[in-house]
Amino acid sequence: MTAVLLVAHGSADPRAAASTRALARAVAAQRPGLDVRTSYLDHAGPRPDAVLFDMQRLGHRSAVVVPLLLTSAFHGRVDLPAVIARAYTDGLTMRVRTTDVLGPVGGAVDPLLIAGLRRQLPAVEPDGVVMVAAGTRDDLARRTVDLAAAALGQQLGLPCRAAFASGSPVTGAVAVAALRAQGCSRIAISSYFLATGRLHEAAVASAVSAGALEPAAPPLGRALDLARLVVVRAGRVAPETVDLAA
Repeated sequence: MTAVLLVAHGSADPRAAASTRALARAVAAQRPGLDVRTSYLDHAGPRPDAVLFDMQRLGHRSAVVVPLLLTSAFHGRVDLPAVIARAYTDGLTMRVRTTDVLGPVGGAVDPLLIAGLRRQLPAVEPDGVVMVAAGTRDDLARRTVDLAAAALGQQLGLPCRAAFASGSPVTGAVAVAALRAQGCSRIAISSYFLATGRLHEAAVASAVSAGALEPAAPPLGRALDLARLVVVRAGRVAPETVDLAA
């Protein structure tokens, strides 16, 4: 049976790893009997290659790697493929297939991602939404966050702007000010994060400082819609795996 390996960025904040483990349990609950493991590119262990070797020793002949990333920036395009290539160089023989990231791909935002963002929003009856994200220096990756914000706004029928904790001058406060200039007065905070941590807290604090409503939406990592999205992503590269796409 094909196993599934979730690969998160990793964080020094233990809450991030706890959220990733919770997501793995939710994915496994979607398909009982499926072997779902977690790994991290940075900070917390274990590393993806170490887990792949463990899976191989347990008798798995193939694995699906799911990058727990909301943008296809450096970590998804460079870091993760390099880790898998190194594993093969070091003697890995099992077949490994990697899915798309969880964020927009090819200009399309998966409805499950938008459903998760919408479901996480607090009940504050907003007239605008600021969607805070970690940020990246990669222009194309930032545009996919803008795309997700636009899709969320379309679903809600409200103005929605992306804001970033790093890599962009569009902070939470800047995005809130832009929404106020559009006439919004009750601005909710959507969290385009998989787990809480320093960047999430900084992005939320910036938006709140400009008058956005509290509480902010929690990160997506524990949302059932995200677990379903992981299953869908895995099913697209390994449809034979316990009928993942069912």
